[in-house]
Amino acid sequence: MQPPHNSDPFTAFWQSFVVLPLWVKLWVGLLSTVNMASLAFISQPSGGLIAALVFAGIGLSMIAAIYCGGLSRLVGLGHIIAWMPLIFMLVFSPPLATGAYSAYLTLLLVINTVSLVFDINDFRLWLAGERAVFA
Repeated sequence: MQPPHNSDPFTAFWQSFVVLPLWVKLWVGLLSTVNMASLAFISQPSGGLIAALVFAGIGLSMIAAIYCGGLSRLVGLGHIIAWMPLIFMLVFSPPLATGAYSAYLTLLLVINTVSLVFDINDFRLWLAGERAVFA
């Protein structure tokens, strides 16, 4: 299956990112920073699993962006697939954590839960037919 757009995926991604409202760009920066920080805790209890779920969500979302030829509402599906299990784990079976790791897990839970609210709505809108790449 060929993607709907035929351009350099990095250029397409960047072009669709720069047109987003400032608050969305700031949110993506915060979201990215918090999720990338999972690498700092990889040696902690469940740290490897947490990082794997974090990066699975990022990777699946990037695949959607590449497929669509830029950012679209489909990108949220990658987060939904990987981060829902992450959220359930952090809520119902959290790893033993103290100090900075405990604070990080709380921050990750809050940030990714808020992200999932946006992602679920975006995917709902994508299913309803809003499939354009942000431009």
